Amino acid sequence: MAERDAPIYDRIAPLPERDWDRGGDRTAQLDALLDGARQPFVVRGLVADWPLVAAGKQSAGEVRRYLVDHARDRPFTVSIGPPGHDGRLFYDAAMEMNFRTGKGKLADIFGGIEQAEQQGTPRTVYLGSVDMKAYFEGLREANHLDLGTREPLESIWIGTRTRIAAHNDFPDNLACCAAGLRRFTLFPPDQFPNLYLGPIDNTPAGRVISMVDFAAPDLVVHPRFAEAMAAAQTAVLEPGDAVFIPSMWWHHVEGLADFNILVNYWWRRTPAWLGQPQDALNHAILAIRDLPDADKAIWRALFDHYVFENDADVAEHIPESARSILAPLTPESAGRLRAFLLRTLSR
Repeated sequence: MAERDAPIYDRIAPLPERDWDRGGDRTAQLDALLDGARQPFVVRGLVADWPLVAAGKQSAGEVRRYLVDHARDRPFTVSIGPPGHDGRLFYDAAMEMNFRTGKGKLADIFGGIEQAEQQGTPRTVYLGSVDMKAYFEGLREANHLDLGTREPLESIWIGTRTRIAAHNDFPDNLACCAAGLRRFTLFPPDQFPNLYLGPIDNTPAGRVISMVDFAAPDLVVHPRFAEAMAAAQTAVLEPGDAVFIPSMWWHHVEGLADFNILVNYWWRRTPAWLGQPQDALNHAILAIRDLPDADKAIWRALFDHYVFENDADVAEHIPESARSILAPLTPESAGRLRAFLLRTLSR
């Protein structure tokens, strides 16, 4: 189920939209919108001038030909649902993935989609987070969005009708609908208890996901999801539209057309040489979570002291030249810390 008028969306507020002068400097305007932004918003028509968008408006076949013309000669990873799959890339009853993953040339993958279309037996086919530079020649150059001093990872997402469970990402994200229709439903970071999150180490795509089926939420099994809906915001993106998703905001994403393409840009506010917070969480589960409560209280106080509060008095009694990782991290000290962690974790 991926209809634009699904009942759940009648109870969710629309995402705010930001205006921009299409005759002005798009890069400068976008930079001003993104600078320091901590709330999501939609920009209509931001990439409407892309050739990829123009091809998609002609037909699904035309935009597929456009992509094949730019594809490098290498296998693409693709997720495929079994016959009768409803587009929800999720778990099965045994908590295994309800789709299989394979590899193939882009032209062959698209050929399978077209054959299913002709036979009237559409299949769930999804190519997620494909690196545009690594897998396409000239595609990102022809369909580019200048983000100023930001150095984003540029990815393309291609697929039939799909439903991607609510999840979050550490980087900021600007997602641009290039073909088809995409519905985004966003939740603030603090709504995670109300989304009923699944396993951390067994996920469809590396990020923990909500176990709630947005097409038919069961408020008996997931009663707090009603609170999440009260805090949610949603929008349907037409070709050329974009949505900004701040770091750690939960987002549920649906491809509403028979064929959909999204291009997104991920970037960090912090230097790339800093670690991933998720790694720290995983390590804390391994090392701290199952300790006795009294021991956990001690470690909670230490985390507050060294990490979350990190007041000036943490290291002021230590000579400045000897503070090591208690001083603000640098690429060099972060590298030494990473090497130390690798040695300790490999014991």
